[in-house]
Amino acid sequence: MTRDVARYPYETPITAYGNGGFRFADMSHRGSVLCLPSGVWAWQATSVDTLTGSDIAFLLNLVEPPITVLFGTGEKQLWPKPEIYEAFAKAGIGLEPMSTGSAARTYNILIAEKRPIAAALIAVP
Repeated sequence: MTRDVARYPYETPITAYGNGGFRFADMSHRGSVLCLPSGVWAWQATSVDTLTGSDIAFLLNLVEPPITVLFGTGEKQLWPKPEIYEAFAKAGIGLEPMSTGSAARTYNILIAEKRPIAAALIAVP
């Protein structure tokens, strides 16, 4: 399943976001991303409202507890549906929703401090 998904194989900071994508490691990606200890992955999610079980299953298959996922929900902080929180809780993974900008900045600080962290970042226009 994960073999067909674009991936940069190293943990790296996000250097820019906006215009529908992200910059990292001197590269750019249009669309949403997952920033994980295993690298940066393309992610099909486009909004909190349309988040599906398969979007979450893909993410949860790539991380192991104990870890927290900073969830960049777009231009502003939004809260996912209760089923999303439930899936994370069942997996033993923390979930912290915030705007995509806040999540990217927080992620950069925490990886610089070598803390176990992940970010699921929905692209902003």
